Amino acid sequence: MAAVHDMMAARTGDAPTGEDTVELARRHLVQPWPTAGEIGAETRSLIGEGEGIYITDSDGKRLIDGPAGMWCVNVGHRREELARVMYEQAMQLSYNTPWYTMNEASAVLAGRIAGHAPGDLNQVFFTTGGSSAVESALRFMQFYNNVRGRPEKKLILSRGGAYHGSTYLSASLNGRPRDRDWMDGADDLVIKLSSPDPFRRPAGMSIAAFADSLVAEFEETVKRVGAEKIGAFVSEPVQASGGVIVPPENYLPRIRNICRDNDILYVSDEVVTGFGRLGHVFASEEAFGIEPDIITFAKGVTSGYFPLGGMVVSERLLEELRRSNHPTAMYAHGLTYSSHPVGCAVALKNLDLLEGGLLAHARAVAPYFQARLKTLEELPLVGEVRGLGLMACVDCVADRESRNPLELDRNVGMRIDAHCHELGLLVRPLINMCVMSPPLTITKEQIDDMVSILSEGISRTMDELRKEGVWQG
Repeated sequence: MAAVHDMMAARTGDAPTGEDTVELARRHLVQPWPTAGEIGAETRSLIGEGEGIYITDSDGKRLIDGPAGMWCVNVGHRREELARVMYEQAMQLSYNTPWYTMNEASAVLAGRIAGHAPGDLNQVFFTTGGSSAVESALRFMQFYNNVRGRPEKKLILSRGGAYHGSTYLSASLNGRPRDRDWMDGADDLVIKLSSPDPFRRPAGMSIAAFADSLVAEFEETVKRVGAEKIGAFVSEPVQASGGVIVPPENYLPRIRNICRDNDILYVSDEVVTGFGRLGHVFASEEAFGIEPDIITFAKGVTSGYFPLGGMVVSERLLEELRRSNHPTAMYAHGLTYSSHPVGCAVALKNLDLLEGGLLAHARAVAPYFQARLKTLEELPLVGEVRGLGLMACVDCVADRESRNPLELDRNVGMRIDAHCHELGLLVRPLINMCVMSPPLTITKEQIDDMVSILSEGISRTMDELRKEGVWQG
């Protein structure tokens, strides 16, 4: 604290400047996902405020928030309705222990969420975010099979390109490049299947044949390993951080049927796709025609205004547990902030906003969003623009014939982001890709601005790469 006090004293009691904040971060703040060479000594773009679809950096530059924070600020920044509810709930009840008490907001929210969930998903368990939601679902699967006398049925199927969290079990499912290069995981519990990425399917293979191959791989894996050993399949309807991978049509329903036939729990990870990103509170049934056993959610449930997540569980599974011969068996899992009253109150008001017109607006504006971004495929650096609803990815390639990004500068996404930042847009750079998932409040005119800036940012990056001899497109 001495360094902080000295710095603040030097400012004679004034509020810290941007320079002060950056220096404090450099000295004391460990950023998420740092490299070993910069850990504990890294600073990032300093954001001062936000309003609507815009944020303002420490230099006063106004930027379109292309990623909506981290796929989460669905109703936009500076919504007074959410801030007021946060204050009012904190003044009424700021916290209660979920171990032996409960609060009204969590019960009402559970009912509202269950009303949007497909099938018999009627029971909600609240967590603090997406990672803890997926972790809760996996621990529930283990508990469920232990109580049912199947302690060997614990393996988890995941896929290449997946991202499911940063806690130990949830991170063990991740299948993106670099996620697990230097980190340990529960590798004895996880089986990785192929990514359902149609863009990088084998040359000459139709999308229908590609879908058939994915289903065949799943069936062969279940047969080889044994259904009696596989507890769950965890799947994002759209692989978000893997590059907005939209699976082939009817692939997920076919996988769902295999899981049902083999008593494998289907966990649909809707941490990103839920609460409006695809125009619905949940997309599993509405967009993909599946009724999972469990849906995990977070992010958009509060539009990022308060940390909250959870899982919605099939009534059938809970009934089986209640009928078991082990009535005292305990699902010994919970969090200090499970069912947090402030978070649940914010989520209720957030749902009011979504149901009050934002879901309909997202569905109405999404085709325009996708069509305008698709025009970026005219740029030779862009191999594909793909997406669904209000989430999309610009995938840059060394050449369109090979669709290979590996020969490109590994920081091409960050280069594009840097140019776009200068021009008034924040994007989410992922190695050779740029992801866009703006607040659901975005208008057609704002989409035009976003695409125009992104086009110029990519064009400037192409010029750089050509001058450096990295790319000759």
